[in-house]
Amino acid sequence: MEKCRNFKRCGGCQLPNLEYGEQLEYKQRQAEYLLSDFCRVNEIIGMDKPYHYRNKASAVFYYDRKKRKTVSGIYQGSSGRIMPIESCLLEDEKSDEIIQTVCRLADSFKLKPYSLETGAGFLRHILIRKGFKTNQYMVVLITASPALRSKRSFVNALIKAHPEITTIVQSINPDGEVLTLGEKSEVLFGNGFIEDELCGCRFRISPASFYQINPVQTEILYGKAIEFAGLTGSERIFDAYCGTGTIGIIAAKNAKEAIGVEINEAAVKDAIINAERNETNNQFICADAEDYLNAAAKHDERFDVIFMDPPRAGATVKFLKSAVKANPKKIVYISCNPKTLARDLKYLDKNGYKVKEIQPVDMFPMTKHIEAAVLITRA
Repeated sequence: MEKCRNFKRCGGCQLPNLEYGEQLEYKQRQAEYLLSDFCRVNEIIGMDKPYHYRNKASAVFYYDRKKRKTVSGIYQGSSGRIMPIESCLLEDEKSDEIIQTVCRLADSFKLKPYSLETGAGFLRHILIRKGFKTNQYMVVLITASPALRSKRSFVNALIKAHPEITTIVQSINPDGEVLTLGEKSEVLFGNGFIEDELCGCRFRISPASFYQINPVQTEILYGKAIEFAGLTGSERIFDAYCGTGTIGIIAAKNAKEAIGVEINEAAVKDAIINAERNETNNQFICADAEDYLNAAAKHDERFDVIFMDPPRAGATVKFLKSAVKANPKKIVYISCNPKTLARDLKYLDKNGYKVKEIQPVDMFPMTKHIEAAVLITRA
């Protein structure tokens, strides 16, 4: 088992001191403790190679006065200090190399790192996204102003060092929160997005679009979710919190119709293009999921299956009420937080639905996080 040199200082992972088998046992116990009141919890599905699985890497820049150079790192736990890190056991190795190259080029082109204390500087942080199946790389440079010194020469130097990069985007964030994209951006190289393949479908990924971090385990998780839905080709599907449309597009191949609703406008644009690329019968709408379901119920619009993949905070009571009101035969709940999942399952259990199967999947090795697919049927 590989050992993390940054474990005690970083805080990003919570379990790297445990052997991987012990990590799975720990997560199984957690899932059973929180969810076994609803039904038996299946054995968690782990990874064969639980390292370098992340298709997304990010880092903040700062100037190290002792070393007299730009370095990259992460914000350390609750202290808010930046801890220098050149590599991570969870991130894609090539992504880490690209970040270090940008550090060197920043000094060569006199691109000063941004300082939160003084408000001076240019280069704030960086985001790297990789298509694991396509081997495409996106580099997003988040800067405090749009004036990139020697823009063309900088881009050419980065591409020369890493020809695997297929697009470079500059996102301008003059005074926004740390580690967030700005409202304005410029494509410096390529087409501004990458593509990846998942469960036999091809997906477009833009800088701000949600896409699952671990593509290997995502195929297992989504495969289990589709299995739970038991699609025959005649069903109408509602895909809540649909993001770039991944689960809805995969499911649409075995359904009559699939409607996805997402509040993130950029993600919806990608979802529409993804559906066209995969020639599936999907409709994507930028709206609030619960509002759409309530309006659909008023017009007697019915769905056979609702897929829901909410954020870590879980679903809102408003959405759960609208889902129950829609009266689907099945709800397939994909969760990244067993605590909020247990809370939401309790609500559904009290309102006419029963949990039939729970399948945990280890999407985030070395961390405490647990993902699960849950089959819920109308009582």
